[in-house]
Amino acid sequence: MATAYVPVHAERELAAADMRRRIKAIFVGSIGNLVEWYDFYAYAAFALYFAGSFFPGTDPVVQQLNAAVLFAVGFIVRPIGGWLFGHMADRHGRRKALMASVLLMCFGSLMIAVTPTYTSIGLMAPVMLAVARIVQGLSLGGEYGASATYLSEVADQKHRGFYSSFQYVTLIGGQLCAIVVLLLLQQVFLTGEQLRAWGWRIPFLVGAALALTALGMRRNLHETDDFKTTQAGARKKTPSLRTLMEHPREVLLVVGLTMGGTTAFYTYTTYMQKFLKLSVGLTDLQTTVVTGGSLVFALLLQPTYGALSDRIGRKPLLIWFGVMGTLCTIPLLDALQATKSGLVAFLLICAAWLIVAGYTSINAVVKAELFPTYIRAMGVGLPYAVTVSIFGGTAESVALWFKSIGHERWFYSYLTGVIAVSLLVYVAMRDTKRRSAMRTS
Repeated sequence: MATAYVPVHAERELAAADMRRRIKAIFVGSIGNLVEWYDFYAYAAFALYFAGSFFPGTDPVVQQLNAAVLFAVGFIVRPIGGWLFGHMADRHGRRKALMASVLLMCFGSLMIAVTPTYTSIGLMAPVMLAVARIVQGLSLGGEYGASATYLSEVADQKHRGFYSSFQYVTLIGGQLCAIVVLLLLQQVFLTGEQLRAWGWRIPFLVGAALALTALGMRRNLHETDDFKTTQAGARKKTPSLRTLMEHPREVLLVVGLTMGGTTAFYTYTTYMQKFLKLSVGLTDLQTTVVTGGSLVFALLLQPTYGALSDRIGRKPLLIWFGVMGTLCTIPLLDALQATKSGLVAFLLICAAWLIVAGYTSINAVVKAELFPTYIRAMGVGLPYAVTVSIFGGTAESVALWFKSIGHERWFYSYLTGVIAVSLLVYVAMRDTKRRSAMRTS
């Protein structure tokens, strides 16, 4: 039987159309991810201004500690979101899970924007704030696994590391947007008193509106071919915790490779703003500019490292982060605490990002490459969410607690130790670029 001839130009047109389809899906999926993380990080960016509205007292460190505890509450419920939305993504499709998660984030942000202060309703104010953080935590717990799975599945095999790195591009971009909004409100539109009185509500209103926009964009996403293939199979496996436990090694790998990276990530993002203000002693403007500038640098590193992983593999980058993080964390943070220069602080944080990007740029694709399609979203999302709840979400609280008892440097050793444990996992695990489960249904 003769094989149909396909002209070369037609093959190129088909390839170009397929590339455009993939890029559009990655862009829309990434934009939704950016909005989710903006909404979540607006809390951390504006905590310096609204903490006094919800927590009475005169000690700013204690107020920030209370705000950080509620920030951690959002992480505690993330495993529930990882399980719930992971099940939805593996059972009903990645697209539906992504739509549901961004809608839930909209509700959480709107709730923070309209919650009365402590002087108006007393203890109900921090209680309502905690409920809103729980809603946001559920949303974000589901967003990570669904978006990591979606971006990894729509990317072609040769560029999977590069394309999936845009999850952390938009994750960092979401925090950067929160910092930009803070800078505009600080320097252009409002005074410090206005920000503390009512201006801190503005970013949450903006976030709720952006989430609705992202929801509209995600309605037009196409489902991934991997999921369609699994659904069309003769034997369908139901995604569940029992099914996930058929992959104990992969679950433990996700926990091990995440713990050091997530602790470092939240140290140099959410906690760094407080560190620059309370420990280094920079002004509000310096703190915002240094934090924002370092996030721009970190954002640019993600696709660079992701593309590098497509050439040399995922494992060398993870080992780079593990080795350098273990050796350099204490010297970097000591130098950062000792400086009084905004420029030096910026350069030191950028140096830290050269290390941490070895994890952030590729951790999503590594996890996706560990699991077969039918359990991938839950396999990526649930153990990751559990680990982030234990290590990432508590990083700021642990650091502030050490500071409150007069032993701030103990946190530096804690961070170093957690990274060292992950390094052992990086050395022992397989390189998922070369031994991937991505095409396993």
